[in-house]
Amino acid sequence: MVALGLLNSTSARPCVATGAWRQPIRCVTRTGSVQRNAAAALKATVQPRALGLAALPAPRPQRLSVQQRKEPVVARSAAGSQVAEITPDDEDPAKGFLGIAKITWRKIVPLGFMFFCILFNYTILRDTKDVLVVTAPGSGAEIIPFLKTWVNLPAAIGFTVLYAKLSNIMNTEQLFYTCIFPFIAFFGAFAYILYPLRDTLHPTQFANKLLETAGPRFAGPIAILRNWTFCVFYVMAELWGSVVVSLLFWGFANQITTVSEAKQFYPLFGLGANVALIFSGRTVVYFSQKRASLAPGVDGWAQSLQGLMGLVVIGGLLVAGTYWWLQRSVVPGVVAKLPPKPKKHKEHLTIGESFTFLAKSPYIRDLAALVVAYGISINLVEVTWKSKIKQQFPNPNDYSSFMGNFSTATGAVTFAMMLLSRFVFRKFGWGMAALITPTVLLVTGVIFFALVLFGAPLDPMLATWGLTPLMAAVLVGAAQNVFSKSSKYSLFDPCKEMAYIPLDQETQLKGKAAIDVVCNPLGKSGGALIQQVMIVSFGSLAASTPYLGAILLAIVLFWMKSANSLDKQFTGVPLIGSVPSLWVRLF
Repeated sequence: MVALGLLNSTSARPCVATGAWRQPIRCVTRTGSVQRNAAAALKATVQPRALGLAALPAPRPQRLSVQQRKEPVVARSAAGSQVAEITPDDEDPAKGFLGIAKITWRKIVPLGFMFFCILFNYTILRDTKDVLVVTAPGSGAEIIPFLKTWVNLPAAIGFTVLYAKLSNIMNTEQLFYTCIFPFIAFFGAFAYILYPLRDTLHPTQFANKLLETAGPRFAGPIAILRNWTFCVFYVMAELWGSVVVSLLFWGFANQITTVSEAKQFYPLFGLGANVALIFSGRTVVYFSQKRASLAPGVDGWAQSLQGLMGLVVIGGLLVAGTYWWLQRSVVPGVVAKLPPKPKKHKEHLTIGESFTFLAKSPYIRDLAALVVAYGISINLVEVTWKSKIKQQFPNPNDYSSFMGNFSTATGAVTFAMMLLSRFVFRKFGWGMAALITPTVLLVTGVIFFALVLFGAPLDPMLATWGLTPLMAAVLVGAAQNVFSKSSKYSLFDPCKEMAYIPLDQETQLKGKAAIDVVCNPLGKSGGALIQQVMIVSFGSLAASTPYLGAILLAIVLFWMKSANSLDKQFTGVPLIGSVPSLWVRLF
């Protein structure tokens, strides 16, 4: 058996090494550069196991030649082929592009492309799901609170249970594919199988009899049963945002990105993503106009769905393919240069134990409070706004076209906000950036509710502008959603993801699963439940509007309090490595 290292007659010391068969080996190692190079090579070979590559056999000590000592560190895949190498030139920002090291570009550009495709899909799915359930027979915007409370939330909790179990038996790469491919398969099957068979699959006659027996108060829950395939599509589209965007993408990005890189690039990820938002909005408008130009008797909506879902399938496959390439061409080399994170003993916790573990951390609780508060706040305004859209645009073509234009406007405004966000982070810090979103939502929400409540007296003034109170409410609600979502994408989401980075891997993995997959739907379902209680108590959504405005104020104030609390903890969390404070590294 060959010993590790070379014998140096002037600087040598005895050691004991362990071989591939756990047999003790007497060897000598050379101090200085040879020892460091051997350790670095061994680390680069073994480290990728943590990020989902297949398990590697125990490395057999080998003698390093003079030529090998001069070569850069090379990471290899499980098959042993060379997949990435890190040279001094790769790590030198001066020799990179725009003062950024080549190794950083090799991971940031593919991550940006993944985010582009994911957000392109999400915008199409978000606009399509609203058109499906709001314009479906026997349905309306009133179905949304019931969907979010009684269907979407249980589905999110069920996914979290399944994800926690799978995370104990699968590596990261297997878990990624297991989560994303069912989404791709479902959206393709919906357009080409489920929607064409909707008349056969939907229990329309049974729903009509049930509505006659139960009365109009139960029209919302009965509409879920009547159009159950549309509701499943709605839930899957909602889960795409929680699972693929928040859990899979950001979880992967946090694993291979340093804090300094996150500070520099996380706000800019949204630039490419919002270009996708603009393109996807125009795509929805294009298919909406195409439906309107078809001959009578032709199911244009079915053709539109096939085109839109075809693009979603292609986008999903591009995401999976980019992730596969990163795992084999970039990740092994990146892991070798990341600062080590504190490791904890791996324990297989039950679901209840996992939530108890997370609930003990004030840091995680405050982070969860931010996500839940956003979900409740945006939902209190959004459902009322969508009911006004249906009144103004009862035709599905017009509704879909309006939503496409809304998505385009959201992308354009968010693009500008992304450029501004870097200045906000550098000038004012994490805490101020986290407070901008609730402030924007509060101000615009107050204006929207005021217009809904007091729109009639403004009728003569609005008429001079060519507007009705209904159309004015639709436009103000659209502006409220545009500015709220743009501040969320450009500031709230980067703040939230930065807050995960200092956590250890176990807390990061299970914390993201609980917060992003459960707390996000919990916030939306909480807002929906509040609306259901208000509707039952006061008889209609319009009658409960003043009380919804007061609840919005209370939720946003709680949101701001939690953001201040998290800011104090975030700026005091020790950065993993030699830097004592995360505040020093970020700002």
